[in-house]
Amino acid sequence: MATPTLTRTAAGSAQSLGNHKLRPVRKKPTIGRIAAVALAAVIAVLWLIPFAWATVTAFKSETDAAASKISWVPPSGFTFDAFAKVFQDGNIPLWTWNSLYTSAAITAITLVISALVAYALSRIDFKGKRMLMTVIIASIIVPPPVLIIPLFYQMLSLNLIDTSWAIILPQVIHPAMVFVLKRFFDQIPRELEEAAVMDGASRLRIFTQIILPLSRPILAAVAIFVFIGAWNNFLWPFIATNDSNLLTLPVGLQTIKSAYGIQYAQNMASALLAALPLIVVFLFFQRQIIKGIATTGLAGT
Repeated sequence: MATPTLTRTAAGSAQSLGNHKLRPVRKKPTIGRIAAVALAAVIAVLWLIPFAWATVTAFKSETDAAASKISWVPPSGFTFDAFAKVFQDGNIPLWTWNSLYTSAAITAITLVISALVAYALSRIDFKGKRMLMTVIIASIIVPPPVLIIPLFYQMLSLNLIDTSWAIILPQVIHPAMVFVLKRFFDQIPRELEEAAVMDGASRLRIFTQIILPLSRPILAAVAIFVFIGAWNNFLWPFIATNDSNLLTLPVGLQTIKSAYGIQYAQNMASALLAALPLIVVFLFFQRQIIKGIATTGLAGT
């Protein structure tokens, strides 16, 4: 009977490699680096100005928000009336819950599918592998709106329209995430797997005990990107369901309309409510996002 010593050694090596922290290399400031930092700071300020204006507008009264004179401090003071109106006219807790569990389900299923496909493409030789990889890369450039009609008819034929599955299933296939994960798996030393194979470990055991522990940074980054994309998706959830109890937050907020023209403060309040969960996610997982982009090749895709 084969002993699991070698497999544990390989898994332990994978764990230690996964937990290994590279020491930052301090580079001397150069004109190019200073210019790059200055340019990044300017871009950040240009991005923050519209966000700050939207935030200020959300706390204005509708009269101050619609005034022609631009003012960062409203004459009548800041108010929560726009937020109160949004909560009064819409079912924000239910829509938030719908967005949360559909986005979480999409993220979990996407991770499982993408990781398994990427591992097969990275480590297993099979007939049609090149063709499959070509199709996956070609699928990345296909605009999602092109697939809306066939996806709708597919969900209709399965009697899934007006169900949560109609929102979830069409969003679990991400060719770009498969490509990103494959690139990362290609960089993992094959010696770790060879040691486990000599001990009689199966493909599934190698995948779960060696590959996945080493892939935590990229898996975290992919999970966050998929979650954000699913949360922000408006068009497909809008088409896939008409049931008010199944509306996601972006779709539900669009149903809150006034008969008295554009309500600027109310629109900005709705936008902030939709973006707030994503801001919280980024604040909690910004290290994983940055690490996933900087150290796993995600920025090069």
